[in-house]
Amino acid sequence: MPWVGGVCDKGVVHAANEDAMALSATPDGSLAILVVCDGVTSAPHSDRAALAASRAACSHLTAVAAPRSDSVAAAVSYWSDALRGAAAEANAAAVGVAHTLGDPSEPPSCTFVAAVVADDLVTVAWCGDSRAYWLPDEGEARQLTLDHSLGTELMASGKSREEAEADPGFHTITRWLGADSVDHSPEFASQSIEGAGWLLVCSDGLWNYASALTEMRTLLLDLIASVGSDPVPLAEAMVDWANAAGGHDNITAALGRCDPSLRLKRERTSRG
Repeated sequence: MPWVGGVCDKGVVHAANEDAMALSATPDGSLAILVVCDGVTSAPHSDRAALAASRAACSHLTAVAAPRSDSVAAAVSYWSDALRGAAAEANAAAVGVAHTLGDPSEPPSCTFVAAVVADDLVTVAWCGDSRAYWLPDEGEARQLTLDHSLGTELMASGKSREEAEADPGFHTITRWLGADSVDHSPEFASQSIEGAGWLLVCSDGLWNYASALTEMRTLLLDLIASVGSDPVPLAEAMVDWANAAGGHDNITAALGRCDPSLRLKRERTSRG
């Protein structure tokens, strides 16, 4: 669908791409699913785990029926439960890859982030340090996820973002999917869509070069001014920018253009 798109790239330094994404959307703009998984480089064949996990999560969510209640609280609960199931399916898929490989001592593993846009609500689940952002045209931007990582723990202990990022263990994740995961349960967040904006779901290969929320929003606005607001060229521009900044990791950028006014206009047209 033209309001959702993404790009998954191996970057400049890595020989292979261990990121994966799976996207789905409806033509009327009422529902979209964006899933990104980042394979753990230190575990062999993590590219297979990431791909299997992203596909399993997206398939699970596309099979979920729309909630019957108009209540925002009920919708948040409904989609959180659906995302919990999607994370469980994604973990089972990653574990299944390990089984097909003979259950190696270092099993393939990956991060997980999935976002559902359902009408005027975004609901997100994540495990690891892949991120989701709400970047509205007007109003306050928000990083919807909080990394499960040593970097987050360092900042919680009092270090500044700059000090934490300088630590060699900053990107060490503390939660992931896979056979050796101690805790693969996701966390959840939601965001009401009150006006037009962008949902960005990405791996750390992108946000590592724009780790502050203000930097990510500025990057998006600058690239829109340069390449326009088609999600795929815009995601391509984000990936190109990350590669130009060094491309030291695989890079995934998935975007959804959320505009309640356009969706309502389409609904009125279809009824008329």
